[in-house]
Amino acid sequence: MTLCSAALLLASLAAGPAVAQHAKAEPSPVLTLRGDETPETVRKLVDALSAGGRQVEIRIAGKDEPKSAAAPSAATAPASTGAATPSGKAQPQAEDETPVEVFWDHFVDGASMGLGAVPRLSQLPDAWSQAWAQNRNGASGVSASWRLIAGLALALVLAGLYRRVTAPWFARRLQPEGPEFSPRLIASSWGLLQDLVTLGICLGVLHAVRIVWLPQPDLAHSTLRTIANGIAIGAGHLILGRFLLAPGAPERRIMPLPRAERAFTFLAIYGIVMPILLTVTVSAQHATGPGPVTGMFALVGIASTLFKTWWFIDARHDLAALILHSAHEPGPLRRVIAHTAGWLYAVLAVLIWMVGNAAMMMEGGGRWAEAAALTQFIIVLAPILAVGITSLMACRQAHAAAMGEVAPLSLAVGHALRAAAGGAIWAGGFYLLARLWAGFLFGVSSDQFAVLMRQAGGVAVLAFAGWVAIVFLRSFFDAYAPHPATAGPADEDAVPHDHVPSRLATVMPILRGVVLTAVFGLTGLVLLSRLGVDIGPLLAAFSILGLAVSFGSQALVRDIVSGFFFMLEDAFRVGEYVDTGRLKGTVEKISLRSMQLRHQSGQVHTVPFGQVQSLTNASRDWATIKFNVRLDHSADIEKARKTIKKIGLALLEDPEYGPHFIAQLKMQGVADITDAAIVIRLKFTAKPNQASMLQREALKRVYRGLIEAEVPFASNAVTVKEGSGKSGAAAIAAVPPPTPLVPAAE
Repeated sequence: MTLCSAALLLASLAAGPAVAQHAKAEPSPVLTLRGDETPETVRKLVDALSAGGRQVEIRIAGKDEPKSAAAPSAATAPASTGAATPSGKAQPQAEDETPVEVFWDHFVDGASMGLGAVPRLSQLPDAWSQAWAQNRNGASGVSASWRLIAGLALALVLAGLYRRVTAPWFARRLQPEGPEFSPRLIASSWGLLQDLVTLGICLGVLHAVRIVWLPQPDLAHSTLRTIANGIAIGAGHLILGRFLLAPGAPERRIMPLPRAERAFTFLAIYGIVMPILLTVTVSAQHATGPGPVTGMFALVGIASTLFKTWWFIDARHDLAALILHSAHEPGPLRRVIAHTAGWLYAVLAVLIWMVGNAAMMMEGGGRWAEAAALTQFIIVLAPILAVGITSLMACRQAHAAAMGEVAPLSLAVGHALRAAAGGAIWAGGFYLLARLWAGFLFGVSSDQFAVLMRQAGGVAVLAFAGWVAIVFLRSFFDAYAPHPATAGPADEDAVPHDHVPSRLATVMPILRGVVLTAVFGLTGLVLLSRLGVDIGPLLAAFSILGLAVSFGSQALVRDIVSGFFFMLEDAFRVGEYVDTGRLKGTVEKISLRSMQLRHQSGQVHTVPFGQVQSLTNASRDWATIKFNVRLDHSADIEKARKTIKKIGLALLEDPEYGPHFIAQLKMQGVADITDAAIVIRLKFTAKPNQASMLQREALKRVYRGLIEAEVPFASNAVTVKEGSGKSGAAAIAAVPPPTPLVPAAE
């Protein structure tokens, strides 16, 4: 199917550990330091202020300033750890550092901080026990633990019961009615509906349990909410995999990966394990604060990145095969994309992990992490939507063609709409990516981005309109263009087809080249003009070049003008057999200045129009074929005429040969009388493309018919007769045999 959709399926739909680590924070509290605090005091203050994942801004008071005033530092403490530098001061950014160097420094600091917090994971069990003991839910009656377990069990039971009850009804609709894309999409959509309703029941029950059984906002309440979010993320992975890959049911598979079952296994592992780890980590953060959980986030991020990188590299050949097979004739660019897609997504997974680590040490790092997570969503959803919509439109177009709706204009409009729909989705995805990263990477504000988008949008709209117009014109011309039946030697025994391309189909290749060149040129000039390039010198250069060509290439001008009048007079068409006086053959191709003739022996002659003084077309309207048959002098001419007439009627009634005759086979009469034979002439009129085949069949039947009617054919044997009328053989028999020589007596 499509370009890159398998790789995008493999890219995770989960936002990743960085999103959970950098959730949208409240306004950052400010911590003003005098400079004489101990590191332990600073750590406790930051841990207290950063509860709930908020960022803490650290300011250092000057010596001559009052303690209430503060000078802002160059950095803030990370939200996830709430830690500062060992001295309690922020590290200023060097003025001569490039953005790449600054990002690398932040990444190294964030990764070091996360790995440095790994030993603090030993504090989690005790901290969790102490926080769980403070639950207000379950203080009386059933404990919070049992309420949580009972709620999960109830949600799973009700969801499973719904699935069991509705399984027979859905099973009848999960079988596609055909191998085309639309039936497979409909069948998979029923499965998607069943999965979504099942997930909705499960999440609805968990929400009701949280409201009824765990109403107080404590750790049990937040844990159940986190579990529900983890179930939604994990089930989303499985539902998407079942919808696109249909494990165990290849007949309704939408995305035909070569190893679809293996891809779904990878997706299921990631969709189940990663939400569990994130759920445990986020729940622990609510219980112990952000400090000890930093190490857990670091380990989860490394594990998920390694898994996705291995996944992409393992699936690189599957992605390449899918991308190449999604196009009828893949070009060089598609081949490059196909063979690099797996590696590109592996690099993308590593970059997103690096952004998550660097965001911990950056001002507004939560926005960086959110941008990285949204980037994953965009690169997944945009290609899947683009491929799905274009595949659906292609299926509808193929169905219309099967029903007989194959008008060239309808085909061209269908191809143009497919290109427009897919291009619009891709353009929207690129716009969202630019919107996310323009401010981070280039320091572009919202107002500046709006101005930039208005300028770039005009250029993009013109380029998009030109591309859609080119797709429409190419499809329209290709629908009219004649298609040769075979590229190899023709089979003389095969029955040729009656179809001769129309006059429009013959002219279309020339119009195609002229119109597409004009559209390409005009689109390029308009785009250059919109980009601020002065196109006046280009137009002047083209004018001078045209004058030079017209004055210096008189033969070229003669060829083009002659070809124009040949086309205007409809002298020949593609597929017709013509004779130019020196060369003859079937017209295979027509260009602006010449035509190509295919001789019966296979040679291809290229004939410039200016060199054609006269042209004979042997394939237009009808052809009368005349041929002779030599009969013996003793043959009955009238019997031969009646026999040939019967043969002509039989050919007319034959379902294979009859439709090709215009006038039946008949004998014209005696054409000549020679010493050895009586020459009779036969003729018939037929469609030009069928004349040779009909002549061979007529000769075969005439020979067999005259033999059966005992009409003798002429022979080259010589008969000798004597003057008295006796045959030569009788005269020879009357001659007495020679007397044998008797030896004389001695």
